[in-house]
Amino acid sequence: MTPSTSKTPVRQDRDALTPRAVHVVRGVNPHAPGSAHLKMGRTEILATVTLEDKPAPHMRGSKEGWLTAEYAMLPRATSDRQARERNLQNGRRHEIQRLLGRALRASMDLRHFRNQTLYVDCDVLVADGGTRVASVLAGHAALHDFCDRLIHSGKLSEWPVVHNVGAISVGLVGEELRVDLDYAEDKVARADLNVIATSDGKLIEVQGGAELGPITVDEYMRLLNAGVTAVGDVMQELSRQLAVIQGI
Repeated sequence: MTPSTSKTPVRQDRDALTPRAVHVVRGVNPHAPGSAHLKMGRTEILATVTLEDKPAPHMRGSKEGWLTAEYAMLPRATSDRQARERNLQNGRRHEIQRLLGRALRASMDLRHFRNQTLYVDCDVLVADGGTRVASVLAGHAALHDFCDRLIHSGKLSEWPVVHNVGAISVGLVGEELRVDLDYAEDKVARADLNVIATSDGKLIEVQGGAELGPITVDEYMRLLNAGVTAVGDVMQELSRQLAVIQGI
């Protein structure tokens, strides 16, 4: 079963394989040693980095530090007010936090932060689809800002970001493969994936699946390949902006 043609959103501003425009500003939080405000279409994320001189309990005695991530959506990030997430057992939030942690740990050489813990907080200011993939991008940008400041201050002599890690959503909307779904597309997609990869095309994680019945292996592989290509495109633009916007 596929959505009816009349319900399939038509893209007005970009073609099927073009991600939404990405814009990032670094150093937006004067209290955080690393921060970034990222817009991806209408979705907006604020990410901050905190360094704690204390190892995670399971990393005591290790030669590496640890990185963990937290994710939250502000009450008016969506069209209807959502209650603040006071329930620590929120399943969706924990799933996204684990994804963010795995993705951002893969980007860092944590030997530079032995006996320390990095916290990356990603807060959704405005949600229009793709909040978890935009949070990966925002988290990467905030870590870039954080590491840049350490290098400029002389506290670190070697660049600790070993992989430029990004993410993108891909989906089948009707019979059309689309990259970077907004909310209107996501809610009618018959299959969607979140692809987390490096800028040079190496996979870290893939989440998602069919929504309205099974899809073929060929369709899945087309989605995966389009996602990896789109991550490379997004990271090329994001890296360009991070190199220009110092915020130091």
